Amino acid sequence: MYDRENFKSFIPTETNLSELTLKAIVVGALLAIILGSANAYFGLYAGMTVSAAIPGAVMAFALLKPLKGTILEV
Repeated sequence: MYDRENFKSFIPTETNLSELTLKAIVVGALLAIILGSANAYFGLYAGMTVSAAIPGAVMAFALLKPLKGTILEV
């Protein structure tokens, strides 16, 4: 089915990719500020809050998609 001997990976195994980047920190901090303040406002206004994890993940994917550097990113 697949020829494993002639397989060539997109990213060589010797490549050292950083896992914590400046753009990940900036996007994470920005989304934490926006969603945290919106959640606090909604909690004080309506008396209930919602989980911001799923909207934060979706927004992070949307923001990081145009900034990808390798095939392994978003």
